[in-house]
Amino acid sequence: MNKLTFHNNRVMQDRRSVCIFLPNDDSLNIIINVKILCHELLVQVCDLLRLKDCHLFGLSVIQNNEHVYMDLAQKLYKYCPKEWKKEASKGIDQFGPPMIIHFRVQYYVENGRLISDRTARYYYYWHLRKQVLHSQCVLREEAYFLLTAFALQADLGDFKRNKHYGKYFEPEAYFPAWVVAKRGKDYILKHVPNMHKDQFALTASEAHLKYIKEAVRLDDVAVHYYRLYKDKREVEASLTLGLTTRGIQIFQNLDEEKQLLYDFPWTNVGKLVFVGKKFEILPDGLPSARKLIYYTGCPLRSRHLLQLLSSSHRLYMNLQPVLRQVRKLEENEGMAQSTPNLRLPTPPPHPQMPPGQGWLLACHPNRARGAPGCSGSGSGGARAPQGVGGW
Repeated sequence: MNKLTFHNNRVMQDRRSVCIFLPNDDSLNIIINVKILCHELLVQVCDLLRLKDCHLFGLSVIQNNEHVYMDLAQKLYKYCPKEWKKEASKGIDQFGPPMIIHFRVQYYVENGRLISDRTARYYYYWHLRKQVLHSQCVLREEAYFLLTAFALQADLGDFKRNKHYGKYFEPEAYFPAWVVAKRGKDYILKHVPNMHKDQFALTASEAHLKYIKEAVRLDDVAVHYYRLYKDKREVEASLTLGLTTRGIQIFQNLDEEKQLLYDFPWTNVGKLVFVGKKFEILPDGLPSARKLIYYTGCPLRSRHLLQLLSSSHRLYMNLQPVLRQVRKLEENEGMAQSTPNLRLPTPPPHPQMPPGQGWLLACHPNRARGAPGCSGSGSGGARAPQGVGGW
């Protein structure tokens, strides 16, 4: 009896509590082994959500107001607070404060038809819903009204006069705050119901598709933002890197606004190199003297951005034939229900470039090596950095 109790205590000492925040404001509380791999936790989350295709989703932690996506090959404790790792469980049913983890979209796609799993599409839709609330596209104000009509159809179904009247939805849950402040709740509640009514007979799945397609057209919705520094002596980041569905953008930070400086589609990027804290961009076709040099502030941030940028580029390249097929089908069939679901190519597990692209993503704490077009020796394509650790 004593031996069994001792064994159970040893087992429980390796257990920790995690709280997974979901895009739709729900959460999952899971008890896991402290040495679990990030991939194993992601599989558990997807199983609990009955999500069959999780290729677009990842697990992230917030560090310095940025979402840091976990390397799925790493152990979870690489990303956890020190207190959480050291905290011993206080009994079978009592644990310390949970580690907060976000289950969210890691790879954006511009068309919901690329997501074959309806559950995955549902959570993708909800992720965009949250992104739209922070959107600042003042010249596209009408888009937010149309998006709200699609969202109401998805959430509430067909408009019913005896049920959907007055304040039957909260404008703040569908519109950015600046639109609500500019137009007022009364204006929104007066005009949106007619737009909701226009979506009659649209199924929830079809409404999700329409919402996704319209939302990604807004410039600041399907984007990941990360701080950049002009030089290594900067304390406050003066630049922002935006990772979009089609490439990368560089913004100048001006008070609360961002001014676009450069917009590089993937097809126009000649080389991206991370060397320690330094981040270099060489636009395609320009001499090396025209390269742009920025700083990430930390080699580990460089490695994280390397993984995210390279896997996003790989997915973009893989998707182009599928996207062309989807566009052709939509043109021929007018978004008919008979359009088949097309399976999404799986993003690469490591930042490894597809062959024959003619450019490089490289990262090394000291220097980039082992790939064409990169300083140093070696041969072959760009290789994934080893030992990506916690931040």
